[in-house]
Amino acid sequence: MGILDFNDDESLGKIIAVDTATVTVRVDELERLKRIQVNRLTAIRSSKAGQHLIGIVSRITRKAGDETAIDGAEEDPEAALPENNLVRVALIGTLVDKEGLKENVFKRTLETVPEIDADCFSLEGQRLTDFMQVISQVSGDGPQLDLGRYALDEDARAFLNGNRLFQRHAIVVGSTGSGKSYTTARLLDQIAGLPQANVILFDIHGEYQTLDSDEFRHLRIAGPGDIGHDRRLADGVLHLPFWLLGYEALVALFVDRSDQNAPNQAMLMTRCITDAKRAMLDPGKHADILANFTIDSPVPFDIDSVHKQLSDLNEQMVPGANNKDKQGPYFDKLSRLIARFEAKRNDRRLGFIFQPPAACMDMAWLSEVTHFLIGGRGSQADGKGGIKIINFSEVPSDILPLMVSLIARLIFTVSQWTPPDNRHPIALFCDEAHLYIPERASSESADEISVGIFERIAKEGRKYGVGLVVISQRPSEVNRTVLSQCNNVIAMRLTNGDDQSVIKRLLPDSLGGFGDLLPVLDIGEALVVGDASLLPTRVVVSEPRFKPNSATVNFWDRWSDAAPVAGTEDAVLSWRRQSNH
Repeated sequence: MGILDFNDDESLGKIIAVDTATVTVRVDELERLKRIQVNRLTAIRSSKAGQHLIGIVSRITRKAGDETAIDGAEEDPEAALPENNLVRVALIGTLVDKEGLKENVFKRTLETVPEIDADCFSLEGQRLTDFMQVISQVSGDGPQLDLGRYALDEDARAFLNGNRLFQRHAIVVGSTGSGKSYTTARLLDQIAGLPQANVILFDIHGEYQTLDSDEFRHLRIAGPGDIGHDRRLADGVLHLPFWLLGYEALVALFVDRSDQNAPNQAMLMTRCITDAKRAMLDPGKHADILANFTIDSPVPFDIDSVHKQLSDLNEQMVPGANNKDKQGPYFDKLSRLIARFEAKRNDRRLGFIFQPPAACMDMAWLSEVTHFLIGGRGSQADGKGGIKIINFSEVPSDILPLMVSLIARLIFTVSQWTPPDNRHPIALFCDEAHLYIPERASSESADEISVGIFERIAKEGRKYGVGLVVISQRPSEVNRTVLSQCNNVIAMRLTNGDDQSVIKRLLPDSLGGFGDLLPVLDIGEALVVGDASLLPTRVVVSEPRFKPNSATVNFWDRWSDAAPVAGTEDAVLSWRRQSNH
């Protein structure tokens, strides 16, 4: 038997207007109008037996009894209706009493159109509890990812469809202190227990280092203190050697595009690096690589030979008339390129690129590091670390987009070249995404390269088993093309008008008013809308097992402490040695 067994005398009112996925209900009794609230659920009798259309109240209007019209009726058709009490309902799905052998099945489709004069009922009490329990049992092709509980019913768990959440990408947004990091940690909690879990989290500020168990593997980009020490992946230290950089990244690092000689510099640098890579390949062993070789081929090379070749070209003299030497075609035109080249190589902050351990210069190293990053929990030698958290806190901000996108490109490219039957899906959690997937990327910066890579992953990643979870406190500063590909939204409190507008644009037209809740959500509350959620609704996110180190400092309480707290000396020392380790 269906859970929605309403009697006629329980009707809230009658349908008087239907507009695609929105209906208007006339409520004759004021007391019944008072029982309904905006964003509460309603059920409408369908013309098909055994079905109810489910909707969310988006607007409630109380009019004067003798009023027959209101100015502005062209903008608001309801304004011209003479009825006293009107409720606008956005239809979101259908509850079927029985489908095959299944009972009480909720679908995110409208199988019928509401009829004029159909009864509308308020979902409350035990019926609401029963309905939320139906919603909580995520059916279809997805496992249950437990995010928290529904604000409408504390007894019902809010489950998401795990397949659809990552296949169709997601965004997690919220102002500082809204619980965004807790929500991210909660998602990771749910994934971590799976035997073949596979996630990479780009931890920009090191706030997720507190997630400490065998399910999490912590890596950090090598800092200045690691130079000269043979610290490897097994030690939790990740180097990104220069030979992994593609053409665009190399140009962004070394060539000043404002230089009038920039085209020549880029062309010669490409030629020198290509020659250096070819010199590292043995024709007897690597004939197949040499046959299809490009500047972007991930092959180690001798960077000293590139520097020498560029220096020789910059100082080259060639035979001229009357047996006298003359300046070569590139004489003194590469000086700025060489200066930038030397400055980057000698910058200890970039040691993880230009001064990697000898093991990173071996051809076999790439297979090792990609398996370490892309392989799921079950494929790791120790059976641990399905979730890899990469700490970028010691990476200089000016090249942060380049380095994050380098790892993203590595993962996406390897996934592309992996046969479909052997692909193991992986999700990229992009914390503080506005820092490296910006909306306004300069054509002369590394931002443009990073945006291009993440745009491609957002558009094509699903085909290759690469999912994106974009996390940011400023969605208005995140690239809109990437956001438009995210079909799941988990939005915490947002107080900035521009940020609210971005999220409202991502919501379906029938749920546009849902976004008005964004500035009034409590800490730890989220609006969840998308393919992974059977019901767009307000969710109270459950506390994660391990709290990220992102808690707001209590200024007044700390100032009120009897004992002082200071770490200035240690901070200065860490600054000088460019490391917290």
